[in-house]
Amino acid sequence: VDPIKVAEGRHLADELVIHYGLIPRTNRGIFCINELPDLAERIQVGLLNIMEERDVQIRGFKIRLPLDIVVVASANPEDYTNRGRIITPLKDRTGSEIRTHYPHTLEHEIEIVEREATTFAADGFDVQVPGFMKEIVAEITHLARKSADISQRSGVSVRVSIANYENVVSNALKRSIRLQEKQVVPRIVDLPAVMASTAGKIELESLGEANEQKVVDKLVRGAIVNVFNQYFLVQEFDGLLRSFAGGMTLEVSENMPSMEYAQQAFREEGLKNAVSKLGVQGNPALIASATEFVLEGLHLNRRLNKDRTDGRARYRR
Repeated sequence: VDPIKVAEGRHLADELVIHYGLIPRTNRGIFCINELPDLAERIQVGLLNIMEERDVQIRGFKIRLPLDIVVVASANPEDYTNRGRIITPLKDRTGSEIRTHYPHTLEHEIEIVEREATTFAADGFDVQVPGFMKEIVAEITHLARKSADISQRSGVSVRVSIANYENVVSNALKRSIRLQEKQVVPRIVDLPAVMASTAGKIELESLGEANEQKVVDKLVRGAIVNVFNQYFLVQEFDGLLRSFAGGMTLEVSENMPSMEYAQQAFREEGLKNAVSKLGVQGNPALIASATEFVLEGLHLNRRLNKDRTDGRARYRR
């Protein structure tokens, strides 16, 4: 009942005092309900007549309003939240059940991430994310969906990829501000930022002694080596590895300017060729990202050793 219409002098029995709810007002339209199990069961009962008889009855009035409406509802296939359930009579009146799935390919995952990720208002900064970094972020999520340490009943949604992408880019932006660089390009050293965004969105299996830090580190390492092996064969770096065997070392750091990476890359022919193969020539920030990717890929393929000291990492043979 609309109290305003009653206050205007209409009688409670007058049909004109009826205040129609959302569903009647969606007549000749599509009514969407998100997380249907969260709806109280007594309210779900109110949908039975709408979905079966296609009309709505107003309590206290002898009136039936025919409805031309399509009801679309979403729900998780596994009730792991213990918040509620869809009552059986309502399930029986459902015309079709469509089960969605997580993206099967990295390309689809990246496409969703690029569409849904928050764009940072970085005036004066040029934000670029190399393809291999996008693939690493997406691969972390794909590996999480296969991990025995993570509850697959709870699932690992695309929100993990979106949040990780945003954290990696924001960490790169923070570094560019600190180093007074105008080009913002995520590097391998930015990947620890995904710990905070991943840990809050996965549920570990109760068995075993795995903790979130170890599980996420394992996912990140696995993602880097998988993407690296899609771009390169280790045999391509025989010349570069001989230079390392001769005593050469290379350092990387979150606080190292991009130009220093570019200078290192162009001193070594093998590293220069690898960077060129990734298509990042000419831009020091992109070269820095590619250099770290190549060095970390060789390390994870057990071709280089890595020493960490004071926020820096040194690669050697």
